[in-house]
Amino acid sequence: MGFSLGNLGLVIFILAIVFVFKTINVVPQQHAWVVERFGKYHATLGPGLNIVLPFIDRIAYKHSLKEIPLDVPSQVCITKDNTQLQVDGILYFQVTDPMRASYGSSNYIMAITQLAQTTLRSVIGRMELDKTFEERDHINKTVVSAIDESAANWGVKVLRYEIKDLTPPKEILHAMQAQITAEREKRALIAASEGRRQEQINIANGEREAAIAKSEGEKQAAINRAQGQAAAILAIAEASAEALRKTGAAIREPGGSDAVNLKVAEQYVNAFAQLAKTNNSIIVPANMSDISGLIAGAMQVVKSQQPR
Repeated sequence: MGFSLGNLGLVIFILAIVFVFKTINVVPQQHAWVVERFGKYHATLGPGLNIVLPFIDRIAYKHSLKEIPLDVPSQVCITKDNTQLQVDGILYFQVTDPMRASYGSSNYIMAITQLAQTTLRSVIGRMELDKTFEERDHINKTVVSAIDESAANWGVKVLRYEIKDLTPPKEILHAMQAQITAEREKRALIAASEGRRQEQINIANGEREAAIAKSEGEKQAAINRAQGQAAAILAIAEASAEALRKTGAAIREPGGSDAVNLKVAEQYVNAFAQLAKTNNSIIVPANMSDISGLIAGAMQVVKSQQPR
């Protein structure tokens, strides 16, 4: 009898321990547990120590409230210009309502994945191939907006969607590469022609400026020469006038006329002497009295130039 009571006490002790473990539940941080009572939703347990009734309540679902990355499988999409495009991406979501996440969908992860794929095909189907590479941000925002509206019924918040790869067929890829190469060569040729054009313009401007500078220099040189010649002529004229004035003044002085007669006679004789040297014949005046007449005529001219 004592043995039976001991066994019974041990069983009761074990049951008590099990009861305690079933009653007390510790929920980790950033987690939520859904409790059902008799098969019906009863409560959502938050992080920390929680008490439930054993054999009456049960933990039906456990959810993580952290941000979860979901890899969306790669798929083939058809663009507006009938080009196949291999697209894959990654979706970030978070459970915001554990009760809806438990009962709103049998598998909310699969539902989100399928909805992301169908939405992506619809968005890319309205765009041409070139636009798909330029409008990645627009595609991402459109997918998030479309999924988030339906995911609210599943207790899930879609945070963002990112396209990882957009891969066109090899033929299209080669054609795009050839187009890019041609465009770069075109830009290079345009740049080279612009460089040659600018070079020719610079050369022409340089030659024009050099010609202008040369003509300006020649003009200034001609002006300087003209001014120099004018100054020289003026100086000669002034010197001649001064010489005549001095000559006239000298003639008016006593003995001036005799000096002029002597000078004219000397020049006359020297002229005949020089003329004789240039010929084989000796030239002699026909009438020697003509010398005195010539001197008298010269003096008459000199006197006529004197001021009265």
